Amino acid sequence: MANEKVRVVITDAQKKLRVPTGMRMLIRRACTAVLRNEKFDGPAEVSVTFVDNLEIRRLNAQFRNIDSETDVLSFPLGENGEYDINHDTGAKLLGDVVISLEKAQEQAVTFGHSFEREACYLTVHSMLHLLGYDHMQPEEKRVMRVKEEEVMTQLGLVVV
Repeated sequence: MANEKVRVVITDAQKKLRVPTGMRMLIRRACTAVLRNEKFDGPAEVSVTFVDNLEIRRLNAQFRNIDSETDVLSFPLGENGEYDINHDTGAKLLGDVVISLEKAQEQAVTFGHSFEREACYLTVHSMLHLLGYDHMQPEEKRVMRVKEEEVMTQLGLVVV
């Protein structure tokens, strides 16, 4: 396996929704599965923060100049496969994932699947952004979608 040491720091910075039992473990599994699928080499560290719609809207406005709520934001620390290193652990610092649990819950209802599955999908999507993938062009979007589906299938969560 390409990566055995993945540290996922999860912070619940919202009060709107209770984080379901097992959600944190699923998020960690999603991060690890993306790195394994991408054959990411060496130990890695990623931060995942749960927020509400108000906070993700504030962050979206601050960092992207888009004054609206969104489901997930990615803040990559690496560029072109180069990452800062946590000098205490030797882990590559991939960046930050910020998920609006409120938006994830809304989308789960809209798409007809579980809250956990939606949060997991948003994590997978954002992890791919941290590794440099984008979906601005149709071909990039197709490649990213295939990778999302591969990881979600590995996790036993069929993509709708």
